[in-house]
Amino acid sequence: MPSKTIKAFIADINNSDADGGGLWLPNIQRFFVWGEDQMERLYDSIMRQYPLPSLLIWKSKSEIRNRRFIDQYHEPVDLKSLYRPISKKTKRLVLDGQQRLQTLFIGLKGSLVGRTLHFDVLSGLPRYPEDVHFKFSFLDPKEAVWPWVSFADLIYNKKLAGEVARDLVARYDVSPSDEELTRLSRNVERAKREFEVTEALIYHEIDSTDEDSSYTVEDVVEIFIRANAGGTKLSKSDLMFSLVTSDWHTADIEMHEFLSEVNGEQFDFDRDFVLKAAMVLLDQGARYDVEKLRTKELRERITKEWDGITQSIRFVRDFLSQKTFVRCDKALPSYLALIPLIYFRYHFPSGWNGAKGKVDYLLRVLLTGAFSGRPDGLIDKIVNDIKESGAFRTNQIFGIIREDGRSLALSDAQLFDMGYGSRNIHLLFNLWHPRANYAPAWDGHLPQVDHVFPRSLLKKVKDENPHTGRVSLQRYSAAEINQLANCMLLPANENGAGDKSDTSPEIWLKGKSSEFLELHCIPTNRKLWQLENYEKFLDARKELIREKFSHLLFGEDEAFVRS
Repeated sequence: MPSKTIKAFIADINNSDADGGGLWLPNIQRFFVWGEDQMERLYDSIMRQYPLPSLLIWKSKSEIRNRRFIDQYHEPVDLKSLYRPISKKTKRLVLDGQQRLQTLFIGLKGSLVGRTLHFDVLSGLPRYPEDVHFKFSFLDPKEAVWPWVSFADLIYNKKLAGEVARDLVARYDVSPSDEELTRLSRNVERAKREFEVTEALIYHEIDSTDEDSSYTVEDVVEIFIRANAGGTKLSKSDLMFSLVTSDWHTADIEMHEFLSEVNGEQFDFDRDFVLKAAMVLLDQGARYDVEKLRTKELRERITKEWDGITQSIRFVRDFLSQKTFVRCDKALPSYLALIPLIYFRYHFPSGWNGAKGKVDYLLRVLLTGAFSGRPDGLIDKIVNDIKESGAFRTNQIFGIIREDGRSLALSDAQLFDMGYGSRNIHLLFNLWHPRANYAPAWDGHLPQVDHVFPRSLLKKVKDENPHTGRVSLQRYSAAEINQLANCMLLPANENGAGDKSDTSPEIWLKGKSSEFLELHCIPTNRKLWQLENYEKFLDARKELIREKFSHLLFGEDEAFVRS
């Protein structure tokens, strides 16, 4: 297979004057997903002369939608601005290797959120194999100091390695030791060799520009899927979406815009969920299967029904926020539990308002984790009941869930198992405080689950060790400290320095209003706020919590359907 130097490959990216019309990305490719650490490790791998996987290029004149590689990466990315006009001009489209080429292009020709790639020219000392040897980092050019230098300046420099090293010493006005000077010169020389001289990028090119070429667009999509199906580079949803975009040229933009809208700052719906929901709504079953979308008719149905599919998801998202007060990703332990409601709304919109028990269905299945594990078969059974009856029959759905071997009981014990860090703690507190602001203006200001009696104080309570006679055994275990009866929900501004922090409840609760105490189910007996009465405080608070959530406590056979 042919090969090129990294520098030569980079020169072809986004360059329509390059040989073969330049390198671009087809719309069947997913978006750039590598994290900063992955990007920096790629450069370390190249410097260590590790072999890179081969690239797969498609040379074509087909009128397929394609986009530019990103040079100046900023979030959110405007996908529309990256697309090029569709034409019959020759172009080379990257089918496999996007993440590597995009990383190299940003590092050598662009920036990452305003920061450029820098190289520690004194790094490279032998370490464990899994460690980073050659240190790279995206830094603000104004803040980068010796020995961090712009990597692009090293590569795009016509001087010899020794001359570059001397120039760096003079420019930064440093006096490296002989050993450091040797390492500096070797690093510059290696960088220029690995990126400018060594043909490190091997590629296979599929040429469909000849008139007698047997490759069609469908063939290339199939090659793309097979090239990526064997590894972890693409998920099933990525492969399925590549099939959708082969017919629907703006699918990636439509998906990107819909997810941005439906999520806002609160939720985390993703492409996996939308594709699974679409399969269910079109009666294709919930199981992920690439084979489903090999049928052109189904791909065309998704395109045709896209507005209805997304409207149904959006409607149920709004229902979730308005009727259950679940307005945050942290408070939604299962997105899949929404699919039966989305299906009902999509197929039977006129019956929505008359259907009883929708809120109770959601709360019950979310609190009990009924859709945990592998729920595809369960989703199909529930959807079949909705399809056959034309209704959302909550009691029948609960019966289906039980028959599937899943519990719908929420007992007293299960309620109090929802302690600090548990999967459902934010859902419970969302129901406890329905008007808490779960749509923060900036990160880090979500309401916080905190301990009434701080962990630091409880850990100091010691008992005598019978073996040594010393008072050294911690009295309360992590489970006893983190249990629900010692948890409360606080806005971030009430839990930082100068407010609650590690203050004992005896001090912190003093002066709090009766409304505050009632809201948080805090016993009004102030003696219970003292550290020595921690266990009595728990017992008293459990009674208050039990009373507050009595309407949610139910057994397997208990009817739980309200309007």
